Amino acid sequence: MTWYALQHKPAQGDRAVVNLQNQDITCFYPKIQIEKIKAGKRTQKLEALFHGYMFVKLEQNDPNWAKLRSTRGVLRVVSFANKPAGISDDIIQQIKDSLDSVTQQGGLKLGEAVQLGEGPFEGINAVFQAYDGEERAIVLINFMQKQQRVKVPVSSLKEPLAPGGRGVGERGCP
Repeated sequence: MTWYALQHKPAQGDRAVVNLQNQDITCFYPKIQIEKIKAGKRTQKLEALFHGYMFVKLEQNDPNWAKLRSTRGVLRVVSFANKPAGISDDIIQQIKDSLDSVTQQGGLKLGEAVQLGEGPFEGINAVFQAYDGEERAIVLINFMQKQQRVKVPVSSLKEPLAPGGRGVGERGCP
């Protein structure tokens, strides 16, 4: 059996999954937990990893192919040159493994060590304190022999170097 991508109708991914499962079709609809800020409050929401798409596992000669297009919630089978595009099991397994690692990681936590990857403090190690809105974070950096609270873009945070590694902000004198 091979995996294939299906495009579902807008906001009907869950409906399509239920109807496909009622037809005994193996489905994979990857979702991730994300944080959104609504009315100034941080909320958790489960969202599709690939908006508008899901995966089904079928044989080429399976009679369920004829039912796919008329299944409630399903828009079409992703195909090229009128042939459904198969997806290898390895790729689907990679997506599943990635979802597991994202779920275990769960975002940054108070006191977690990070490194600033861009901007004026690039390469400096910091300690995560809190999120400040949707796109910024508050971190502590050692600057002028004192810990300073700095607001930086969340996108600039990355994992710190391993002990013994030297970042841009830790340059030694020649």
